[in-house]
Amino acid sequence: MDQITHEIRRQHWLSIVNACQTRTEDITVKQWLKDNGVKEKAYYYWLRKFRRESIEHQIRAISPDNKVSLAEILLQNEPVNNDFTPGFKADAIIKTESCIIALSNTASESLCRIIMEGLKHAL
Repeated sequence: MDQITHEIRRQHWLSIVNACQTRTEDITVKQWLKDNGVKEKAYYYWLRKFRRESIEHQIRAISPDNKVSLAEILLQNEPVNNDFTPGFKADAIIKTESCIIALSNTASESLCRIIMEGLKHAL
């Protein structure tokens, strides 16, 4: 695929992701996608792609010399006690000594950014 086609497709999906992320609170992602004729797998593919781009951009801003250290995250197969909200499924949980942060794949980029900024100051 040539660069122009890729950029047009990227802009198209960016507008779809942004529109879905700014939907009214009473509509679920699944319902919004159905109402707008968007395939769920394609939406989540592009959402992940844009989130990765955002994270890479933030890492470059923090560490322009590209010296980034990575930490291994060990996943546990134990069931997670989900006392947050009935019906909420946490896709990622961050635990520290003083707090627990639970995120779903539908968390907006701006919310993730706010949480990461808060964690930088809390730890």
